[in-house]
Amino acid sequence: MKRIAILMCAGAAALSLAAPAAADPGRHGHEPGFGQATLTGFASLPALTFVPGSEPSGSSLGSAPVNGVTPPFSGQPVQGFSGIVRRHDGTFEVLSDNGFGNKANSSDFLLRVHRVKPDFSAKSVQVLGGFNLTDPRGLVPFPLTRQDRQLTGADFDVESIVRTVDGTYWIGDEFGPFLLHFDRKGRLMEAPIELPGVRAPENPNLNGAQPNLGGSKGFEGMARSVDGRRLYPLLEGTVAGDPAGTLRMNEFDLRERAYTGRRWTYRLDSPSHAIGDAIAVDADRFLIIERDNLQGDAAQVKRIYLADMRDKDGDGALDKTLVADLLDIADPRGLGGTPGTFRFPFQTIEDVVILDDRTLGVLDDNNFPFSNGRTPGKPDDNEFITLRLTRGLKADPRVYR
Repeated sequence: MKRIAILMCAGAAALSLAAPAAADPGRHGHEPGFGQATLTGFASLPALTFVPGSEPSGSSLGSAPVNGVTPPFSGQPVQGFSGIVRRHDGTFEVLSDNGFGNKANSSDFLLRVHRVKPDFSAKSVQVLGGFNLTDPRGLVPFPLTRQDRQLTGADFDVESIVRTVDGTYWIGDEFGPFLLHFDRKGRLMEAPIELPGVRAPENPNLNGAQPNLGGSKGFEGMARSVDGRRLYPLLEGTVAGDPAGTLRMNEFDLRERAYTGRRWTYRLDSPSHAIGDAIAVDADRFLIIERDNLQGDAAQVKRIYLADMRDKDGDGALDKTLVADLLDIADPRGLGGTPGTFRFPFQTIEDVVILDDRTLGVLDDNNFPFSNGRTPGKPDDNEFITLRLTRGLKADPRVYR
């Protein structure tokens, strides 16, 4: 989750005009685009949803209203969904990110995985519980914010999550960037694992050295290989010295607990864009969300690409095929409002999950209380939509396990 100033109409228009033109999505890869996806489900969790009985939060946000909401808050908001895990019983686990946008203002936000259940007939989302992320064994080697070793948004910026075959969770962090391994109850199982040769400004091990990655530009997306043996964390930012707009995807061996040294490049359509999520389709292909930093009417690029690491065109980057334009979704039944075209115009869209070979689930990160892409002046809800593609992904069956 990245914080932005509230966009006024004139500012949004200026940003829209100043933004670099997006590349033609049809030029990427060797397959034609999938055409216009169709909205098949819409559900929403109100922005003002808090964990029952939880601690106050937002004490570093000041006391001025933001989008009509006045901090601090009486509890922990259920917000900022930056990663998703399917549980195959109609429920999903969603990861809240570092809280309120940066290390300095998120020390009272407790990192948490929520369990949610969308009801598309009622267009609502039920929160069934969840667990906080903690370090009871003292495996984090640097000082934490809290003595009770509950992890906060001042300790890590968690943005991506996968569940492995043993039921444990690997979570990607942006401050290190680190890989974090948790058990089924959210307890850290190993010391944070750094990405060799890459450090963000928030990395606690800099010791005066120069960072070579932008702030909070670490592991925004992370896929698990279909055989369950490897992780593919994808940086959100470009490493210093790499071509502008290129992002590194590294391979991590879960058995060896080490990076293999294999690396691929994802090339953004524009250096001003960012990625939001990455999941595996098969041994060679991934779905990756790419977005601009705009919201509402100003939003121009909110896309899901099929990215192929085999690089058939030999340009040194993953081949890209447009799977869904999230600003141009067919909605003939009016599931998301008036029948016609549905837009998913949020600044940060950070969750995609494969439900069947032609159906995707997509969620926004609502940046509570800052983003207002759906209704100006009102904090965005957490929306959960499902999309029907025009043709199948031909995904590996192990994707659904």
